[in-house]
Order: sequence, then C-alpha cells, then structure tokens
Amino acid sequence: QVQLVESGGGLVQPGGSLRLSCAASGMIFSRYAMGWYRQAPGKQRELVATISRSGQTDYADSVRGRFTIARDNAKSTVALQMNSLKSEDTAVYYCNGRLNERNYWGQGTQVTVSS
Repeated sequence: QVQLVESGGGLVQPGGSLRLSCAASGMIFSRYAMGWYRQAPGKQRELVATISRSGQTDYADSVRGRFTIARDNAKSTVALQMNSLKSEDTAVYYCNGRLNERNYWGQGTQVTVSS
C-alpha cells in the first residue's frame, strides 16, 4: 500500500533552519503531485508548498522566499528546506501525494520554533 513517511522535524530557535523529508513507497512517485501542509494547534490544515510532476512549485505567501520544496523522482522523496524560521511556523507538517482522485497523507512531523 501507499506510504508517505516524514522525517526531520524538531525544535529550532527563531531564525534557524530545518529540512523535512518525505519518503514515498507503494506508488509510482513521478506521476504524483507532491506537497507539504501544516496544522497548528486550534487551526485548520493549510497548504505550505506544492511541486507538480514537472517540477513547478507553488508556495503559501507566508513562506515564500524562506521555504523551498524539491523532489527526487529517482529516490521517491520530496523535501522541504525551511530557513529563517519563525514562531508562527510551529505546527505538525504533513506530506501529501495527489493523483486525480488519489490523495495520500503521511503521519506528520512536529516542527517547533522557540527560543
């Protein structure tokens, strides 16, 4: 079955950096649009960044210029490089894979930005 497994979350000080990674299995990875979403306590899940099959990227306004999404089809992975982190970036970050009606989620990884 399809599995998306995130890693790389943790505690970081404001202004710091983290790199999240998502490893996919059970799917033809190159056919899927991939994305990162996040959910802070008491808030709805929101889109952070997406990358299409062809590599086109899109970002939420709140992270544009600070975060970078990239995919490696040979390794079936998608990464999110997060720089200049702010306290408001604190959330559980989820990996997403989407192809037509198929929509898969990882279990999430916690990112906490605090001094």
